Amino acid sequence: MRSTSPGTRGCSGSAATAAGARGCSGSAATAAGARPATTAPYPPHENNHPLRVAIIGGGPGGLYTAALLKRLAPDRQVTVWERNAPEDTFGFGVVLSDETLGGIEHADPEVYGALQRAFVHWDTIDIVHRNTLQTSGGHRFAALGRHRLLEILHDRCRSLGVDLRFRTEAPAPARLAETYDLVVAADGVHSTTRETFADVFRPRVTEHRCRYIWLAADFAFDAFRFEIAETEHGVMQLHGYPYSTDASTVIVEMRDEVWRAAGFDETDGTESVGRCAKIFSDALGGRPLKSGNSTWTTFRTVVNDRWSHGNIVLLGDAAHTAHFSIGSGTKLAVEDALALAACLDEQPSLQVALTAYETERRPVVASTQRAARASLEWFEDLPLHLGQPPRRFAFSLLTRSRRVTHDNLRLRDARFTGSVEREFGCPPGAPPMFTPFRMRGLTLRNRVVVSPMDMYSAADGVPGDFHLVHLGARALGGAGLVMTEMVCVSPEGRITPGCTGLYTGRQAEAWRRITDFVHTRAPGTAIGVQLGHSGRKGSTKPMWEGMDEPLDDGNWPLVAASPLPYRPGGRVPRELSRAQLTDLREQFTAAAVRAARAGFDLLELHCAHGYLLSGFLSPLTNHRTDAYGGSPEKRLRFPLEVFDAVRAVWPGDRPMTVRISATDWAEGGTTADDAVAIARAFAAHGADAIDVSTGQVVADETPEFGRSYQTPFADRIRHEAGVPVIAVGAISSWDDVNSLILAGRTDLCALGRPHLYDPHWTLHAAAEQGYEGPGAVWPTPYLAGSRRPRTGRTDAPKPRLGLGS
Repeated sequence: MRSTSPGTRGCSGSAATAAGARGCSGSAATAAGARPATTAPYPPHENNHPLRVAIIGGGPGGLYTAALLKRLAPDRQVTVWERNAPEDTFGFGVVLSDETLGGIEHADPEVYGALQRAFVHWDTIDIVHRNTLQTSGGHRFAALGRHRLLEILHDRCRSLGVDLRFRTEAPAPARLAETYDLVVAADGVHSTTRETFADVFRPRVTEHRCRYIWLAADFAFDAFRFEIAETEHGVMQLHGYPYSTDASTVIVEMRDEVWRAAGFDETDGTESVGRCAKIFSDALGGRPLKSGNSTWTTFRTVVNDRWSHGNIVLLGDAAHTAHFSIGSGTKLAVEDALALAACLDEQPSLQVALTAYETERRPVVASTQRAARASLEWFEDLPLHLGQPPRRFAFSLLTRSRRVTHDNLRLRDARFTGSVEREFGCPPGAPPMFTPFRMRGLTLRNRVVVSPMDMYSAADGVPGDFHLVHLGARALGGAGLVMTEMVCVSPEGRITPGCTGLYTGRQAEAWRRITDFVHTRAPGTAIGVQLGHSGRKGSTKPMWEGMDEPLDDGNWPLVAASPLPYRPGGRVPRELSRAQLTDLREQFTAAAVRAARAGFDLLELHCAHGYLLSGFLSPLTNHRTDAYGGSPEKRLRFPLEVFDAVRAVWPGDRPMTVRISATDWAEGGTTADDAVAIARAFAAHGADAIDVSTGQVVADETPEFGRSYQTPFADRIRHEAGVPVIAVGAISSWDDVNSLILAGRTDLCALGRPHLYDPHWTLHAAAEQGYEGPGAVWPTPYLAGSRRPRTGRTDAPKPRLGLGS
């Protein structure tokens, strides 16, 4: 694998952006000496497959599309417009992945061979932080100069008969669409085509917080190098890698406020380049840098709701961008070209082909953009991570996109990964997830938590046999901590009639039966209770009968911070009076006393997901004008009063955690900054950890789902608020758990759906990693199942001889 390693950079998108490059049909004046644009003399062909193709943009994506389409149909007329000269290029080096190169090798061996002859290879990453060098090997990079890449593609296009029109503005996209069968808009991040039809493509462009400049050095780094400079103005970073035997790409990046404080906004290009070389003189060995006309810029993430309009299709940066720190620009554009050409060749009509192209590429691009977003945000928040021990800092950097993981790095460089584990304090032979964790008088034998999951299976709030089996099975399955569902503090605090409670002695006795089972039959496993009140989201049907839908009959009155329905047209809750707030606080403390007597090891206060206490925290759900509404401090007041009251009656040696929604995923709601302040407040009042979830506060939320998508919020709270955190949200593999814990993004990982799929998830994770220590103890009756059962034979003898006929 060449560039799935962290930090690799294909420069088609960001390099072009840095120089204001190649929006080929834009308003910039045609380059000197350009010949006038021409158009095809006939209207679009009626055949199902396009015979006349116009390509706007002569970057790698546009050129490779042209070569593939011409190679597939030699009689096809393919014309490429590029407003710059053929020798002009922006940026310096390009890194391509094994996946991309495999596609090129299959589709065009000639281009593949030329690329292979031009590549330089290396396999190490150097990370320099506070004068400490950490090196990780086994990453297998391959890079070449961008100018050489374009030369290879120019030569291939000419040999196939593609009409390349340099120094020439493309005709208007609408005009091309009238005269060509297919128009491929590969005109970059500033695509004029995309903006011309913005009402159809519906682009969303997000500008990020760091400034960067694309530079080069006249020597070859011997590794991919990350270097951190902590200056008087703030943190700056260098990313460098070789792209030939005597040249390297160098990117200097910093937060916008650091860039301004350092005066880069008032310096010209030459002075900027000189200052960058001076700041990173150690990394450069005192050598100078050159700019190639690059300028400081900010990265823009481009997302489009649609990628095609009639016979016009977007490709590469025109359709999507992903931050350069995961090496995605040229890679994505070339992979787009491969997919588009294949779909045009395979499908029966142009429209079907364009739909198939988008269907194939969109999930791949979305996954890449999620990884790229995680990577760029890590660099934006770099100051948060600077205080980590050097090896863990390096590990955090390498795994920042969540695509490179603990297991992946261990395969590449066991020595480096082992040193990180030792620095973290893993017991000998134990993966990070099986490292104990202590909160007050409770020591968890591993870092796995069975997340609270509502079962809606109680009668009159009493947990029954179902709950005994459900929670007991997961306790036997090896998790360090098993959490109950939200246990309600009053009948009116239930979400549904099937919710459990702790507002009667009978309910407490039923819970005692469950905690006794866990402590007796799964010794070493802790069991925690989550206390909460449904607020305005109560009196609803179980989710399988209609999520958040009110009961057909038997409804109970709803209360909330403010009289706002959860859904438009829904039931309006009553705003809580001061006297009712006092009653509610007492309901929480009474439930906590029963929970302690029931034998729970940990108590979590539910202040998330739009339930009652969460409703006080969010400005979208708290419109009060009294002492419990308005400023963030006032919105925190009642949840903190409840926490203090519960902490006062909860045994001092038993920990308390708080679950919060770190963002509402809605305009005007709780933000990540707010979440840090909320976490700090609960920690100051004695919370032992913050369980960091998100959303479900308002019905019109727009969450950004994806693997481990909520963990960046936990990461930030852990580092800024200085409190242990529990990460949740689409964490599904033991490799993810190991990676998140070792990188310092969380202290514990809570998993829900994986434990529904496999109650013995933790024990199976131990078996799959070959771990047999105290962090994962198989119940004695289950010991015979601690090895994967044998299956049918799959190693049939292979032929030894091949005899010719």
